[in-house]
Amino acid sequence: MPAPAKTLLIVYHSMTGGTRQMAEAAQQGAQDAEPGMPVRLLHAADAHPADVLAADGYVFATPENLAAISGLMKDFFDRSYYPVLDRVNGRPYAALVCAGSDGSNAARQLARIATGWRLRAVADPLIVCTHAQTPKAILAPKHIADADLQRCRELGAALATGLAMGIY
Repeated sequence: MPAPAKTLLIVYHSMTGGTRQMAEAAQQGAQDAEPGMPVRLLHAADAHPADVLAADGYVFATPENLAAISGLMKDFFDRSYYPVLDRVNGRPYAALVCAGSDGSNAARQLARIATGWRLRAVADPLIVCTHAQTPKAILAPKHIADADLQRCRELGAALATGLAMGIY
């Protein structure tokens, strides 16, 4: 009897569309690489501890807001942290950050949370910088460049393939 299919969970938050585009690209890459694998894409407000527990690997995608992960991503982690603590140890994850100028602090914050959950990073954080620096540019809808979306697809594909092959 074959082993049950692994599940990849992608949790994201996006206000201007950039992070959503990145998360959708990771989902597409995972689905293209492993067509039979369940790949769940959930907005942070809709993701719950049961979703985390039901998945075998994760992609966390967030904008960097005020040098931190977005409030709704923080809310997701706040709601999920203790119910899944010590129940997801060693599972793989990757991070996507859509930033206006830097993104490294949001990536560090995600890494600290993942370390607390004892998750295993399987890729460096993928940070896409939009260079939005004025209030108008920050609030404007984002359009992520094809080359950056391709990097997101490749990350999703690599994580899904690693899960399917039992590497992670």
